[in-house]
Amino acid sequence: MSLINFIPASLRALPRDGIVLFLTRFLRLFAYGALSVVLVFYLVSLGLTEAQVGLLLTLTLAGDIAISLLLTTRADQMGRRRTLMVGAILMAGAGVAFASTHNLLFLIIAGTIGVISPSGNEVGPFLSIEQAALSHVVSAANRTEVFAWYTLAGSVATALGALCGGAASGIVQKASFSASDSYRAVVLLYAALGMALAFLFLSLSSSTEVRGSVPEEGSAARMLLGVGHSRSIVLKLSSLFALDSFAGGFVVQSFAAYWFYLRFGVQPVKLGVIFFWANVLAGLSALLASRLASRIGLVKTMVVTHLPSNVLLILVPLMPNLALAVVVLLIRFSISQMDVPTRQSYTMAVVRPEERSAAGGITGVARTAGAAMSPIFAGFLFSRPLLIDIPFFIAGGLKIAYDLILYREFVSIRPPEEVR
Repeated sequence: MSLINFIPASLRALPRDGIVLFLTRFLRLFAYGALSVVLVFYLVSLGLTEAQVGLLLTLTLAGDIAISLLLTTRADQMGRRRTLMVGAILMAGAGVAFASTHNLLFLIIAGTIGVISPSGNEVGPFLSIEQAALSHVVSAANRTEVFAWYTLAGSVATALGALCGGAASGIVQKASFSASDSYRAVVLLYAALGMALAFLFLSLSSSTEVRGSVPEEGSAARMLLGVGHSRSIVLKLSSLFALDSFAGGFVVQSFAAYWFYLRFGVQPVKLGVIFFWANVLAGLSALLASRLASRIGLVKTMVVTHLPSNVLLILVPLMPNLALAVVVLLIRFSISQMDVPTRQSYTMAVVRPEERSAAGGITGVARTAGAAMSPIFAGFLFSRPLLIDIPFFIAGGLKIAYDLILYREFVSIRPPEEVR
């Protein structure tokens, strides 16, 4: 039997642009994963306190909000390829700046203007524009499955990045370099991958762009937010996604890794292994999401998979030893990302094609905005030994509230492919 028979039909049907978008997703999330494991360690090694790190990460994410909103709501007019290239250059520039200074003010400026991911998750304008482009080059019937594999590609990349980031810092330290220099090597790798992304985005074809002209009706609103007919549903989704991300910001991967260090003394090399497997399991869970969604629908899939993962998040700091904490974390990751491709597919399905980049951008910015507010509180909690478990409880409780509200508000709003 040919090896190609093991590749799903939806992936075999991907055009060249789809393959390039999968590759850019992989490289970008590899960079994010590598940086997330060492970022807090690197900033602390530069002389910053935990509270200053929390402030820096909050302002970094706040800067991503402005950049993302500016770029994504204009991407369909500016050109998706051009906008993606700008984002890649900002990512590379931020990496170079972080590697070049230890001054808090300069770091804040670089983090605010550039694209830095402290969580290992998507930031910047990339995700929404890539998904809008993918939705143009794949059929509606294949969209959720393609998004599931797209999510898997990112999760595997984040996992490998976390593994390599932790290992690379350990190798450099063994070569008699300082801890700060070992982490800086990972930051420079992040910058190099940003430049590689710029060249890949340049190779995309015009098929990824909006076909035809944007309707005139609602053009004034579109000048502000890029959406007209879809505005109500986009704003409602955005508010809920912001709540979910605000909760997740208390336990971004950088702080979660640091928690394992504070609680159990786990070093970056071992942390890389832990988060490698966590992200692999998260990616594999995305594949199950598309099958479940085809049976019970996108919204129900989001909720029934996300709720138990949040209960497990609350349980992580309650574990009495490292082994049990890691097991609970891995179980949680094995179901935590099943809502991601379904959420993304649902957003693309319930808005007009010419509003997809803007809709994805607005909901993505809402998620970034929510995530931007919580690290400053998390940094405060992590700076006090008796409070380092509290972020897990806050995150889990707020995420459960998000799941319940999402189900109530959207279970009756079905995408076109689910309407019989």
